[in-house]
Amino acid sequence: MALFLLDHGAGNVQSLANSIKKLGYDFSWISSPDDFHKASILVFPGQGAFHTAIECLTERGLLEPLYDYIQSGKPYFGICIGMQVLFASSAESPSTLGLGLIPCQIERFDDTTKPVPHMGWNTAEPIDPDTLSSEGVSSSDHYYFVHSYRAKYDPEGNPEAAMWAHSTTQYGQEVFISTVRKGNVFGAQFHPEKSSVAGLTVIDAWIKQSLAGRIPAEPSPRIPRPPKPKHGFTRRIIACMDVRANDEGDLIVTKGDQYDVREKSLTSTPLLNATAVKTAGAVRNLGKPVALAARYFESGADELCLLNITSFRHSPLQDQPMLAVVRAAAECVFVPLTIGGGIKDTVDPDGTKRSAVEVAGAYFRVGADKVSIGSEAVYAVEKVRSAGGILDGSSAIETISKVYGSQAVVVSIDPKRVYVDPATYGGPYKDELVYGRLDGPEYERGKAWWYQCTVSGGRETRPVSVVQLAQGAQILGTGEILLNSIDRDGTGLGFDHDLIGLVKRAVTIPVVASSGAGTKEHFVSAFIETGVEAALAAGIFHREEVGIQEVKLALRQAGINVRS
Repeated sequence: MALFLLDHGAGNVQSLANSIKKLGYDFSWISSPDDFHKASILVFPGQGAFHTAIECLTERGLLEPLYDYIQSGKPYFGICIGMQVLFASSAESPSTLGLGLIPCQIERFDDTTKPVPHMGWNTAEPIDPDTLSSEGVSSSDHYYFVHSYRAKYDPEGNPEAAMWAHSTTQYGQEVFISTVRKGNVFGAQFHPEKSSVAGLTVIDAWIKQSLAGRIPAEPSPRIPRPPKPKHGFTRRIIACMDVRANDEGDLIVTKGDQYDVREKSLTSTPLLNATAVKTAGAVRNLGKPVALAARYFESGADELCLLNITSFRHSPLQDQPMLAVVRAAAECVFVPLTIGGGIKDTVDPDGTKRSAVEVAGAYFRVGADKVSIGSEAVYAVEKVRSAGGILDGSSAIETISKVYGSQAVVVSIDPKRVYVDPATYGGPYKDELVYGRLDGPEYERGKAWWYQCTVSGGRETRPVSVVQLAQGAQILGTGEILLNSIDRDGTGLGFDHDLIGLVKRAVTIPVVASSGAGTKEHFVSAFIETGVEAALAAGIFHREEVGIQEVKLALRQAGINVRS
C-alpha cells in the first residue's frame, strides 16, 4: 500500500507531513499526474482560498487525475480545502467549479452575531455514533478550525449533501458539516494535523483503516440537528515568543517592558560618586525558541506565536535561522503556529525583488499556519484612507489573503494612549474617546484618551487611531486582530479592557487580547468583560509565574469553555 500526499502548491502542507512522520508512516508526494496511479491511499491537506486550490490543481494538470483517483474507489482523505473541493462550488469564488461529488455549495458564515472566520477549537458531534468511532473522531474532543466558509447541514433543504455528513459542528447558531464520509471518501473541515493529540488520533485511525483494507462507508442517515443553546467553541490561550538575535548573533526568546528588551544594570560615576543610574545591558534571554515552543505545546497552549521583533538583517528569505526555527518548531508542535516580522514586499541585497506572498509562502511551506503583519498594515490602511477607501490590491494583507484566505493573515496592532482634556477636546477621535472611571486607577480619574497606532515596535506614532486601523485591516482582508498595548506591556496590571472593547465593537473578525497579563484572574476578567476570542501572554509564561493549565482551570471554574 502506497501512501501519497497531494501538495496543491499553496499553503502549509508540511505540518501534515510532520504529523504522519511522528505517527511512523512512510509517504510520498504527488509530483505529477502519473503519481496518482502509484497511490493506493491519498491525503489532500489544504490551506488557502477555494479558487486558488482549483487553479493550482488545474495549472499543474492534477485536477482531472484527482477526480479519477477518487472515482476509482481508493481511500481519499481531504483536509479543509481538500474537503471543500469535493463540493460543487463555493461562495468564496462563485465562478470556480469544484469536483462536484457533493451537490452543494459552500457558503460563508453569517457574521452578524459572531466573528468570522470561525477560528479556534470546537467539537465535532456524530451523525451516527456507531460509525463515527471508526474514523477516530470523538465528540468529547476539540479540533482546530480556521475557515470563513462552510457547508450547511440541512437534511430538509439539501438531503443529498446531508447523506455525506459524518459529523456536524455548531458555531453560534449555525450547524455545519465538519466531516464527510461516504464510499471511499473521508474529509474534515478542521485541521487534524493542528488539533494536538485528538487530531493525530484521527489521522492514525484513518491510515490504519486504509492500510487494513477499508470497507466503503454507507450514506449517513438524514437526522435533523437544530442548534443547541450553546455551542462547543472554546476561548484560546496563546503563548507568544518574541524572537531576536542576542549580541552574539544567536536567536533567543526575549521580553521587554514597553518593548525595551535589554537588561538594566546599575552604574555610577566614580569621580562624582553620583547616584547610581540604570544602563542598558545584554538582551534579556528567556530561553531558546524551539525548546519553549515544545514546552508550551506540552503544557496545553492552544496556539503559539513566534514574532521576529528585529525583523530581518538582509532579507526574509535569506534569514535562514528564523526559517529553521519555524521548521524545527513545526516538527514538535501540533497546534497552530503564527510567524511575524518582515512579512512584506522587500528587495534582497542583490536587487532581487521578493513579494509579501513569496515571503509568507516560504514560512507556510516550513510549517507556519498564519503570518502576522504589523507596521506594513498601518501604512496600507493610511494609503487606503488617503485614496478615499479604494483598494488597489497591492498591500501585503490583500495579496496574501487572496492566495491563502483571510484566515491566514493576522494584523498585529501596537496602540498607545493619547490623553486629552475631556472638557475641550473636539478633535477627529472624539467618538473614540475613553473616559477614566471614578472607581478606576487614580491616574485615570477625570481623564480621557484615544488610542494612537504606532510602527517600528512602538517607536514611531502614526496619524491613525486603533479603530481606524482595525476596521481598515478588516476591509483589506485580514482574518484576525492581535491587539497589543504599549501602555500595558510588561506591567502585569491586566489587559486593557477599554481598548479591547473599543476594537471588538469596531470589527466582526476575531480579536486576540495581548499585553498586561500578570495573573490567571486577568484572563478570566478579560474574557468575561470583553467577550474577546483569545488571550495571549509571554513573560508570565516564560518566567513560569503563571502556568497555562492554571489559567485554563481558572477559566473553567468561571464557566468559560476551554480546551482540556
